Amino acid sequence: MSTDKKMVLRQIGAKIAYFRTLVGISQRELAAKINTTQSTISKVESGNYNDNLSIVMLTEIADALEVNLSLLLEFTGYEKAMWDRKIGETRNG
Repeated sequence: MSTDKKMVLRQIGAKIAYFRTLVGISQRELAAKINTTQSTISKVESGNYNDNLSIVMLTEIADALEVNLSLLLEFTGYEKAMWDRKIGETRNG
């Protein structure tokens, strides 16, 4: 089974948004912490950052949010099952 890259980027983005909200900072504040723009953070969180998110940027985001990088990159069985369901819906629909 192949992993849908777009689905992975969306999930990583959702996790970033989740942890950012828990920390209580805005996209603009996170952007300032990693020396980028609010627009870039918005694209990352929506999974639309040029379909290419670097490990350097992920590390900077994790550091800024004070979370372990692995929390952004590990996915539960439930999350993976959701990807399979979405991919199946796309192929069948």
